[in-house]
Amino acid sequence: MESLKISLIQTHILWENSKANLASLSKKISQIAKTDIIVLAEMFNTGFSMNQKELAQAMDGEAINWMINTAKKKQSAICGSLIIKEHGKYYNRFIWVTPDGELEQYDKRHLFSMAQENEHYTPGNENITINYKGWKIRPLICYDLRFPIWSRNRFNGNNHDYDILVYVANWPKSRKDAWEKLLYARAIENQAYVIGVNGIGKDGNQLEYAGSSAIIDMKGELLNGQFHCNESIIEMDLNYTSLIDFRNKFPVLKDADLFNLSE
Repeated sequence: MESLKISLIQTHILWENSKANLASLSKKISQIAKTDIIVLAEMFNTGFSMNQKELAQAMDGEAINWMINTAKKKQSAICGSLIIKEHGKYYNRFIWVTPDGELEQYDKRHLFSMAQENEHYTPGNENITINYKGWKIRPLICYDLRFPIWSRNRFNGNNHDYDILVYVANWPKSRKDAWEKLLYARAIENQAYVIGVNGIGKDGNQLEYAGSSAIIDMKGELLNGQFHCNESIIEMDLNYTSLIDFRNKFPVLKDADLFNLSE
């Protein structure tokens, strides 16, 4: 529990080509030695597409089976978001898979209306916390980053809701500065490690993505040194004792405002 190794895969997502993307990711993942968690981008097998009727898979579909097999083979948890169809509805769904095949899921709450995402997908209405190897992990997706109340870390009886905040994204290059600054802000205000994984290159709509995937600590320090705009695998060990020591010495969230979210 002392440390947790995180591996982020920043890559160009081939537009609406699930098989090719899964094959490409398999090659990249084969380069990773031992790790605890592999984090992929938003809609990592298709790109950020509104063609949900053609691209959606079921919860027992090829992409999730690939995740299950990869997690087992690498003996690592793996996560990222997919287009999922369930009960006649479509979701931008974060999927978490452990090496023993256990799945957890989170449906993106804040759908990007400026790309008509809200017209193609159903929003989620519930946060989840994943417990893994003694760490508490909160998954969120892309546009969720702009809404700090939804990501607020609460302090209850000497316990925080989560230790790591994970954002998987397809965040355009034109708003790269906002992506980077908001990741810093979420880490500092929530006293948690923040992980952000973004794609690179152009998609089928000619939108360009600049990467800037990051691992930021609870003090707002970029642990991976600098933001990169090329294909890369970013790896870092997170230290649990450092997190707890900082929270104990500077317990900001004890003074946070209390509030409840309503629909």
